[in-house]
Amino acid sequence: MLIEHDREKLLNSIIYFLSNTKFCGKTKLFKLLYYLDFMHFRETGRSVTNLDYFAWNFGPVPKKLFEEMENPPSDLKESIIIPPKISEKIFVEMKPKKRFYDKYFTKRELRILEKVAFIFRDAEAEHMVEASHLPNHPWDKTIKMNGEYEKIDYTLALDDSEDSLPLEEVIERIKEKKELKKVFNE
Repeated sequence: MLIEHDREKLLNSIIYFLSNTKFCGKTKLFKLLYYLDFMHFRETGRSVTNLDYFAWNFGPVPKKLFEEMENPPSDLKESIIIPPKISEKIFVEMKPKKRFYDKYFTKRELRILEKVAFIFRDAEAEHMVEASHLPNHPWDKTIKMNGEYEKIDYTLALDDSEDSLPLEEVIERIKEKKELKKVFNE
């Protein structure tokens, strides 16, 4: 059986970002996870958390996690403090309840996690919203091609940079992963 640790990686990524950045509320957290996943996908053809992101008005949003924040499952409640929503205009910082646990992460995942936290350590959510809306980035392309609230295709993160895989290789890796899951999860 093929065992994946997407949930453990998601929870520990959240803990890491809450522990290593300032001004981290929901909006900033969603952007940090987006950058983690899309930067990792560009290099490897797979995300870290396995979240799907959608092109909402204020940028990419992991819809499933957004919904979980409204009614948190026990593992999320045990990992972080999610303050009650007081008002759209009042910022409330989230806090970790647990320590970061790196057991399930690869060296590359840890490197990108640290890099994203370092880049956006002192950024406020409004600045990250601006950054995630840059022209020709995945959110912008999705809005222009498909409209608001649509799923952002991870392959939009691929580009001509040195650390980006070519689309053909990513497609082949995705196909291989599906075949592995089929073989090992039967």
